[in-house]
Amino acid sequence: MTLGFSPCPNDTFIFHALLHGKVDTEGLTFAPHIADVEELNALALRGELEVTKLSYAAYTQAADKYLILDAGSALGRGNGPLLVTKNVEKVTSETRVAIPGKYTTAAFLLRLAFPQLQHFEETLFSDIPQAIMQGKIDAGALIHESRFTYAQQGLRLLADLGAKWEERSGLPIPLGCICVRRNVTREQQQAMARAMRRSVEYAMQNPSESRAFVKQHAQELSDEVTNKHIAMFVNEYTRSLGEEGRNAVKGFFAEAQKQGVVGKMPQQVFL
Repeated sequence: MTLGFSPCPNDTFIFHALLHGKVDTEGLTFAPHIADVEELNALALRGELEVTKLSYAAYTQAADKYLILDAGSALGRGNGPLLVTKNVEKVTSETRVAIPGKYTTAAFLLRLAFPQLQHFEETLFSDIPQAIMQGKIDAGALIHESRFTYAQQGLRLLADLGAKWEERSGLPIPLGCICVRRNVTREQQQAMARAMRRSVEYAMQNPSESRAFVKQHAQELSDEVTNKHIAMFVNEYTRSLGEEGRNAVKGFFAEAQKQGVVGKMPQQVFL
C-alpha cells in the first residue's frame, strides 16, 4: 500500500515499527512516500495515496475519498500552532503572514482567530522563521519543530492559535490524522487500522528503538527538541481517539462548516 507521512518526529516515531517489521501488519506491505504535510494534503485531495497523514483541515476537502483511522492522530491540548513575529505589535488587515500551506490546520485556525487577515504567503514550514527574520513577511504560523526553536532565532509569540481554539470550543485541537482510502477493500482497511494501532503502541512502549529513524528525517537534530516534539504530539489520543477525541474532530468539522470552508460532510468519517 502507498503510505504517506511527514518527516517530522511524531510521524517517523509512530510509523517506525510498521515499516521495520516490529509489529504484525497482517500481510500488508508498504511503499512509503515521505513529504511535507501540505504536499501530502495535495496528494490526498487527488486520492493518490492509499494510506496517508492528513491535516484535519485538509480532510474536510478529501472526506469523500478517505476514512480516519482511530490510531495515529496528532490531537491534544496545549500543542497547537503558534503565530510569531519579529516586529509586529498587533495583527491587522495589512499584516503579511506566512502559512505552512492553505490546507493545513494552522491556516484554518489562523483565519478563525484573525478573520481580518488578507495577506497570506504559503511557505514551507521550516522556512517560515527565516522568512520573518529577513523581513519577507511580518509574521508566521509555526508548526512542527519550529515552534520549539523560534525564540532562539529572535522571534516572539503573537498568539497561541491552539489556545484560542480551546478557549472558543472547549475541545482538544485536531491537528492531523492518518487516513485510509475509501476504495481500499474493507479487509485491508481493518487490517491497516489494527496495524497502525500496534505501531503506535510499540513506539510508545519502546521509544528508543525509533531514534535513528527519527533523527534521519528530522529538520531539527537536537535530541532535546526532537524528544519535546514527540512528547507534545504523541499521546493517548494518538493511540486511540476515544470518545473525547472523536467529539473534538466532530466539533472541528462543525466549525469548518459554520465558516463556509466545507459543505456537508459524509455521514461516515471514522473507520
